[in-house]
Amino acid sequence: MALQKLDDSLTCNLGLQPHSPMLIRNFHPGDEPALRAVFYSSVHDLARHHYTAEQLDVWAPCQYDAAQWGERVRGNRPFIAEVDGCIAGFADLQDSGYVDHFFVAGAFAGRGVGRALMAHLHQSAAAQGIGCLFADVSLSAEPFFQKWGFGVDARQQVERAGVVLANARMSKLLAAICS
Repeated sequence: MALQKLDDSLTCNLGLQPHSPMLIRNFHPGDEPALRAVFYSSVHDLARHHYTAEQLDVWAPCQYDAAQWGERVRGNRPFIAEVDGCIAGFADLQDSGYVDHFFVAGAFAGRGVGRALMAHLHQSAAAQGIGCLFADVSLSAEPFFQKWGFGVDARQQVERAGVVLANARMSKLLAAICS
């Protein structure tokens, strides 16, 4: 396994205007390194108040297997949020309704990126006839998911490289489909 160091040049720290245009698009081959930078930023910038430095480092290490990451991302077929041409976040929706990845870069937190991605996931789920969304959600993302109507089904302890991280299995029934 060849490890690659995160390329800091892939992160965007733009002086965005309050109403910068946002685009939600499908994944394109070649997005993998930028998505890794968003993942790293999201974990280290936004989850640092809920997890220790050791937990953050095992969850999103600086050095990673680029081939393994690329394979996982390509398999998940994420939706990409772009702001002013910069990848600001990404999320995926599996056929089962499982949301495996939902990450917003730290520089874009609080700018509507997560809201736009979640709305897109809901629209996609409705179009696909998916009746329930569920995800394994970090402690830092739990309030956001709750605002979107997700409830906690179970508290979980996940082990990565011998380090335990807490998260929650959350789900939401989609009333328009389930009623």
